Amino acid sequence: MEISGSRVLLTGATGGLGRAVARALDARGAHLLLTSRKQEPLDILAAELRSAEALPADLAERDDVDALRTRAGDVDILVHNAGLPGSGRLESFTQEEIDRVLDVNLRAGIMLTHALLPGMTERRRGHLVYVSSMGGKVPTARASIYAATKYGLRGFAGALRDDLRGSGVQVSAVFPGVISGVGMQEGVTLPRYAPKRTAEDVGAAVVKVIERNRAELDVADPIQKAGATMAALMPQTAAHVRRLFPVEQIADQVVEAHRRSGKR
Repeated sequence: MEISGSRVLLTGATGGLGRAVARALDARGAHLLLTSRKQEPLDILAAELRSAEALPADLAERDDVDALRTRAGDVDILVHNAGLPGSGRLESFTQEEIDRVLDVNLRAGIMLTHALLPGMTERRRGHLVYVSSMGGKVPTARASIYAATKYGLRGFAGALRDDLRGSGVQVSAVFPGVISGVGMQEGVTLPRYAPKRTAEDVGAAVVKVIERNRAELDVADPIQKAGATMAALMPQTAAHVRRLFPVEQIADQVVEAHRRSGKR
């Protein structure tokens, strides 16, 4: 699909990954409809881009999600990138915190798709992109709620792509692994040997899946990709291999960093 001239609704636009995705799409000539919770960061980002509008919305609020469709108007490309870390043991969450992670990470993307899809199918043109995670392919300690949403996005995208075959509307999922300094790793010092990619790599991946109609694309190094393959084919063996590394200690650092920053 041609990105230039397309109207792109990007959720989670002001996070580290969101800004990189916005800049990558802007460089391809998209008109961006940027959404996240706060107006000021959206205005700052929009001012940096050639063609962008700020549409603040809290995707944990169902009325905001419903209203966003009307405010956005016709949308050619949806990039659902919004996500909360959802880090910690299940018993550490309140019911309200669980609902918020599920709503932002998974439900909002489904409901925006539900609202935008009729227009796309009528025009026989559109692309739906879901930013999942390698945590949607490989189980991770202290991330059961987060994993539920990211595995869910993968399943939703894959089934929807089959449903829309021949409709002119394409569907893709992008799977970031360890990304330096942003997303799940924000505020966490990782071991030097830990494989890393950058937010700009994720932005390039979003562009690639749209322009080449890729069903899935991992933004991860070969070790992480091999881990995902092993987790799919030999889950018990993969779990044993993961425990050879300090994954739980790193996961506890992630939880503490998110607690200090007020992210959940």
